[in-house]
Amino acid sequence: MINDTLFFMLIVGIIISALLLLLFIWGAKSGQFDDSNKMVDGLLFDSVEDLNDAIKKEKKLKEAKENKKVKSENKVSQKID
Repeated sequence: MINDTLFFMLIVGIIISALLLLLFIWGAKSGQFDDSNKMVDGLLFDSVEDLNDAIKKEKKLKEAKENKKVKSENKVSQKID
């Protein structure tokens, strides 16, 4: 009797968990968790310094990526020579 109840509860729990996982995955893929107003509202409340800092940070990231690319190209050319 107790074993049957535990088995039934286990099966029901697995089914409910799988359904919730599938529901979450569907929501994430369909954009249900995207906040379209976040960027617009962020621009309204950001200060000029914050925006300039963000621009500087993006420039640094671009430069770092370009430097990494150049370094990897130099390594490849050294191996060829």
